[in-house]
Amino acid sequence: MLANFHTHTVFCDGNNTPEEIVLAAIEKDFSAIGFSGHGFTPFDQSYCMKDTEAYAREIRRLKEKYKNKIQIYLGVEEDAFAPVDRSAFDYVIGSSHYLRAGGRHLAIDSSPEEFYECLKAFSGNPVRLAEAYYGEFCDYIGKRRPDIIGHFDLITKYDELGDSLFLKNPEYNAIAERAATIAAKSGAIFEVNTGAITRGLRSTAYPAENILFTLRREEARIILSSDSHDAATLDAFFDETKRYLYDIGFRHTYALWNGEFIKCDIK
Repeated sequence: MLANFHTHTVFCDGNNTPEEIVLAAIEKDFSAIGFSGHGFTPFDQSYCMKDTEAYAREIRRLKEKYKNKIQIYLGVEEDAFAPVDRSAFDYVIGSSHYLRAGGRHLAIDSSPEEFYECLKAFSGNPVRLAEAYYGEFCDYIGKRRPDIIGHFDLITKYDELGDSLFLKNPEYNAIAERAATIAAKSGAIFEVNTGAITRGLRSTAYPAENILFTLRREEARIILSSDSHDAATLDAFFDETKRYLYDIGFRHTYALWNGEFIKCDIK
């Protein structure tokens, strides 16, 4: 089944209207498309949705208009520090885009410059940063139990641009693997997110290979997504990532179909 459930539009920081996304998905022979606008974050309004009700109305309108061509789902990407009303949505992606330090919410993925400002708050120590990030994220996952866990190791977004702080650091990898083991116990589906490949930032999807092996061992469920901010990237790097997942040992991904998460063969 061709589908994507991590999709952003002009209601937050995407480039296309929801209807443009739907038409592109139909053109690509998608079976389903899910919208996941960034939930409102009062401490940082630079890229979140400002009018969630208008967003929901539009997705519901499109769901009815195109019901004979594609299944459409109303989702939200909830930040770990800004819970939303889950009852308003078909599904929730739970993500962590910030760290708390010095009474502030510091963005970890807005730009390399902002990430290094965040690192400074942890005395330039990537291991301390990782412990704080995964500690808070796993606490959120355990309490809120989102349907899908978004880009689990987002702190590695810029790690391939220069000297590696994380992916080649054994101490970091041990922390990340322990965190993945803890998060897997929530029963949430882990997203395998190709967005950083599309942006030229990573050579493989989130999460990194060692985490995926941990999830495979824990028998965690996974879902393939592109974290699309543009109609052209709805299925970006899906074929390559499916082969990658198969080599790791996964045989199924999951997708929403008729309102339920169902198992889909990778091959």
